[in-house]
Amino acid sequence: MKRSTQVIGQSGVFLDALERASRAAALDRPVLVIGERGTGKELVAERLHHLSPRWDQPLVTMNCAALPETLIEAELFGHEAGAFTGASKARAGRFEEADGGTLFLDELGTLSMGAQERLLRAVEYGEVTRIGASRPLRVDVRIVAATNEHLPDRVEANTFRADLLDRLCFEVVTLPPLRARKSDIPVLADFFGRRMSSELGRDEWPGFTPEIEQEMRDYRWPGNVRELRNVVERAVYRWERPGAIGSIEFDPFASPYRPSGANGKRPEPAPASAPLAVSADEDDEVAACEVGPSDFKSRVALFERDLLTKSLAEHRFNQRATAEALGLSYDQLRHALRRHDLIGAVA
Repeated sequence: MKRSTQVIGQSGVFLDALERASRAAALDRPVLVIGERGTGKELVAERLHHLSPRWDQPLVTMNCAALPETLIEAELFGHEAGAFTGASKARAGRFEEADGGTLFLDELGTLSMGAQERLLRAVEYGEVTRIGASRPLRVDVRIVAATNEHLPDRVEANTFRADLLDRLCFEVVTLPPLRARKSDIPVLADFFGRRMSSELGRDEWPGFTPEIEQEMRDYRWPGNVRELRNVVERAVYRWERPGAIGSIEFDPFASPYRPSGANGKRPEPAPASAPLAVSADEDDEVAACEVGPSDFKSRVALFERDLLTKSLAEHRFNQRATAEALGLSYDQLRHALRRHDLIGAVA
């Protein structure tokens, strides 16, 4: 199946990682791909396979975290009929399926110690034994593995085999997080935005306003490229005005009605028709809480919304000036405006 996502980037740290992967691709040795969630580890694994002499052979992927521990070994090495309850017929494992090609093991750090031991033998000797079988099978498989953990620390904690790590770390490709690739953010945002705009059948791609582009550069992107794609595509489909996109939401769960904690209690929303009380005395700002809901959280929210509204008006809706006057960063102000549904008033 052809993948729709591409490897995109122009920053030096990202290109260095790709170059390391490209050089290692031609060698028939294991490679570890390290990186935070959403940095593109699977895309790099595919690059390693397609640039290797095994490009025309199978690329088999297994997410080690997606299976319960009791099934991982059966998935990796296969089983014979009757080997355990429910094994009505023999089944080849991922190693046999990848024979002659590449086996990509995602989330390698989640493998149990027992599975690690059997994996070590398969990597070391090129042999796998199906569960319930008495004879090993020869396989010719190149291993590419990925994890978001620092495996040497796992070795120190005795939760990952040192000999397996030694066998797999011939080459280690560490992918930088998006916050270390700031020059790639507008490039990726433009790519995802154009693609989403085309998917929606729009004739033109207006791009983002300079303020939104700056917000994206300033954001930390804990979910990296995967999160950026979601944020950009969500902004594109929600924007229905002419001109450049001037509103973006980083947290799709932000809502005054979301559950407030583990007990599932929701804060009571402020009535839409509740008037905002404004004291004649400019110093008596707490008067904004005297009218409206009586519970503490809603009254605080009402006061905060009124403070933001007045401060924006005082500074002619200049967000940077408003943020400075309130002692907030620009990003903090934007989050507060989104929380109170005031973005439309300043967009």
